Amino acid sequence: MARLGVNIDHVATLREARKAKEPDPIAAAVLAELAGADGIVVHLREDRRHIQDRDLKVLRETIRTKLDLEMAATEEMARIALEIKPEMVTLVPERRQELTTEGGLNVVSYRDPLQKVIDLLREGGILVSLFIDPDPTQIKGAHKVSADLIEIHTGRYANSRGKERQAELHQIMEAAKLASKLGMGVNAGHGLDYGNVTAVSQIPEIEELNIGHSIISRAVLVGMERAVREMKSLIR
Repeated sequence: MARLGVNIDHVATLREARKAKEPDPIAAAVLAELAGADGIVVHLREDRRHIQDRDLKVLRETIRTKLDLEMAATEEMARIALEIKPEMVTLVPERRQELTTEGGLNVVSYRDPLQKVIDLLREGGILVSLFIDPDPTQIKGAHKVSADLIEIHTGRYANSRGKERQAELHQIMEAAKLASKLGMGVNAGHGLDYGNVTAVSQIPEIEELNIGHSIISRAVLVGMERAVREMKSLIR
């Protein structure tokens, strides 16, 4: 059964909408763990639009599962990661004007700068995952830069329907098989929700699903613990 990483970014988004103290993403992380989350995911963006540096420090001291820090592949972010020491860093593409991460890293085109950041993190004892599209070229590129894991971008699958969705699911399945064959761990995420998660969770090579917006949206209505438990039930 795939593990569940809960992304709490959008708890901080609500807080930052009023520049207030509530809701507290740390409290949300603790409730998610109590409900069975296997890890907590946060994206420390360069513009600090939601998660703040203090959140990251307090999370590191508070949570008992695993901390997955999503970040841009920059030296500034690498320094922060080496100070905080999350169990894992997921390198993601980042553009200031985007509402959310819109696609996977282009590992092939940016191999040298990525390699520099990956080497820094791995020397610091941090596992490195690359957020990439289910593209064989990018998966082979991730292997060449010595990524420990990949996280398959499931956005196109989540946004498609019917035959197109089945084709996208097939791509994800083949990508997971290739990454596993190359010796990398396989996670997946982006756009997964209560209606589309089950098919992806049944792909045997996928070890962890990272889900944020859907869980936080449901938590607003039914509470964090119930929202996480319901997602865990679907993954099973």
